[in-house]
Amino acid sequence: MSVTKVLGTLLTSSILVAAAGVAFDAEATPATVPAAAAARPWMNASLSPDVRADLVIKQLTLAEKVQLVHGTGWATLIPGNPIPKGWNYGAGYVPGIERLGIPGIHMDDSAVGVRGAANMSRYATLLPSTVGAAASWNPKAAFLYGAVIGRELRDQGFNMSIGGGVDLAREPRDGRTFEYAGEDPLLAGTMTGNLIKGVQSQHVMGDIKHYAFNDQETGRSYFNAVIGDRAAQESDLLAFRIGIDIGHPAGVMCAYNRVNGIYACENPWLLTQVLRKDIGFKGFVVSDWGGTHSTVASALAGLDMEMPGSLDGKSHFGAALEQAVQSGKVPMATLDEMDHRILRSMFMAGVVEHPVTPRRVVNPFEGRDDAEHIAEESIVLLRNKHHLLPLDAESVHSIAIIGAHADVGVLSGGGSAQVDAPGGNVIDPHAGGAKWGETVYFPSSPLKYIRQHAPHATVAFNSGADIAAAVALARSSQVAVVFAQQHMLEGMDRPTLALPDNQDALIEAVAAANPRTVVVLETGGPVTMPWVDRVQAVVEAWYPGIGGAQALANLLFGNVNFSAKLPVTFPRGEGQLPHPVVTGLTADVFHTELTDAQAKVEPFDVDYNKAGAAVGYKWFERQHLSPLFPFGFGLSYTTYAYSNLKVDADGKTATLTVTNTGRRAGTEIAEAYALLPKASGETYKRLVGFKRVSLAPGEAQTVAIPLNELCESIYGTQKHAFVRLPGTYTILAGPSSANTLLKVTFSVR
Repeated sequence: MSVTKVLGTLLTSSILVAAAGVAFDAEATPATVPAAAAARPWMNASLSPDVRADLVIKQLTLAEKVQLVHGTGWATLIPGNPIPKGWNYGAGYVPGIERLGIPGIHMDDSAVGVRGAANMSRYATLLPSTVGAAASWNPKAAFLYGAVIGRELRDQGFNMSIGGGVDLAREPRDGRTFEYAGEDPLLAGTMTGNLIKGVQSQHVMGDIKHYAFNDQETGRSYFNAVIGDRAAQESDLLAFRIGIDIGHPAGVMCAYNRVNGIYACENPWLLTQVLRKDIGFKGFVVSDWGGTHSTVASALAGLDMEMPGSLDGKSHFGAALEQAVQSGKVPMATLDEMDHRILRSMFMAGVVEHPVTPRRVVNPFEGRDDAEHIAEESIVLLRNKHHLLPLDAESVHSIAIIGAHADVGVLSGGGSAQVDAPGGNVIDPHAGGAKWGETVYFPSSPLKYIRQHAPHATVAFNSGADIAAAVALARSSQVAVVFAQQHMLEGMDRPTLALPDNQDALIEAVAAANPRTVVVLETGGPVTMPWVDRVQAVVEAWYPGIGGAQALANLLFGNVNFSAKLPVTFPRGEGQLPHPVVTGLTADVFHTELTDAQAKVEPFDVDYNKAGAAVGYKWFERQHLSPLFPFGFGLSYTTYAYSNLKVDADGKTATLTVTNTGRRAGTEIAEAYALLPKASGETYKRLVGFKRVSLAPGEAQTVAIPLNELCESIYGTQKHAFVRLPGTYTILAGPSSANTLLKVTFSVR
């Protein structure tokens, strides 16, 4: 879900709750009415979700049918607006049908943890950023990620997540890159699909978003993504397809932007042709917050739910939809289909049999442990010259910790993904709840945990604000660890890939004073590194979550081995990108929605055809560009060798041997790519499979990697289907997209 800056500070105090005199209501959920089950055949859990949904629809009045397809408005954000009975003070609410035992839908933002918990004196676990979790290349970690979110949503009285971002990193300066799962459709779709499975394992409805091509925030409410059918199907839409096939989410959230001239939330090609017919999605489509622009066109195109109602109280799917049905502009059958998809999703996820009340206290310790484990698999070692890392606690005598508030905490991403920090923003704990756009640090102190790992060393901190003072500390220390940060948030793209606030100069100066310099990056995505050749180690920590400092210290000192690999390419500079400047980014156009100052801005096109399906590493390969760090790259404290690549005759499975040739145990991610036949017209390879393998020192394992058939296919625009071309396919394997020395071929006739 997305909201504007003014709407982002939802209910800044629980005083509003008391003043309103509203208590969370069980809404007469089925758990309270077992005696009526015989009269309610839809409560028979042995029936299919589709049959149960149809049984309910037969009992609904027209008003009730309309009630299920839109939110109740902006509640207390509009003076005088009524607060609906049963609302849980989350991001969205659809009242249930109490007389039929159908509970309401309580939605909350939960991209990296449950948002807005502090408003009700609640706690929520901040997980590592989603792009960080994608760096684990571990579907099991993604499932755990979703399970943490699902159980904490339930604990707080919610039964639907509106996280699940899968838009590809076409524009790495996108303010929401940290919420998404990288640049490749197979990796992003696999990780997001398993995240959704984790959410729904807790009897909470999952969501996948923003459908589709919301790959930048600049002008997101009025830019038009221009892209051809094949390129669309083989890039962002393929990520959605894979994620939906794996996770079977209850909902798909349509985006703010236009696609080929039509708003995503009223685009029949996107919602009906691709999503329903091609992909076979059976759940419901919910609009991004305020992303509905019509009644009849949206309903006929395939939008099922408007959220959360319009600011003026005149919802497109409220009274206007009821009138459209009565007049015949929207057939009753269409409204029934909308309700069917919502109800079958509720039955499918188990939110009827497993109501969310009563609420209970979140277990913060379990959440923190899970977050730390995920972070340990998410943090990437990018450079380790002269094997500076791991640090030896017995031989290191002094360590300088510099920059990025590393004395007190770790950075988090902003916008609707902003989780409330326990005790408040650690750099300003008395400031109250987080305001929209505020840079929030969480109480996981790298300084504290580095000191714990090096109890005999002098570990001192300098803020980095005074470069001369930072240099003096670095010069007097055996090792310097510089923390650099890049805050990113919904609603605002970065104008460049450079680190902000003169941090490049700080790193340059520290590295000149102490050659044994480690740089730890807390960023939302790729950044440029003009100093990279002058430091000995670089670690990409992303936004590492509430257990981030503990995980980082474990990795820096070798208690845990690095295993993560990049889910996005790190360019050398903006000139290597398809769009060297973010399209539409000017002094006036930078924000999420049209403001008064922007009301005269004309909609503009974003030419996605320039890269087409060649997103990220594919673009770099097609253009013969050498990135700073390639997709799929990541170092370890041990080394691995690849050998004996084979592929079966139909190209469905590759096998190879991975050997740990070093002295430490470790986990390697083996990556398989495919070069399609010449008839494809492509000059780049595609990721078609990957597998994590844990190995003891000297151990060798034969690894079987399933190869995704869709990723070995092209989308035939005449047949409107994926097809495998006849010809010779080359399977390549290795540790990254830039290092695939093994290759073997198979043929399709």
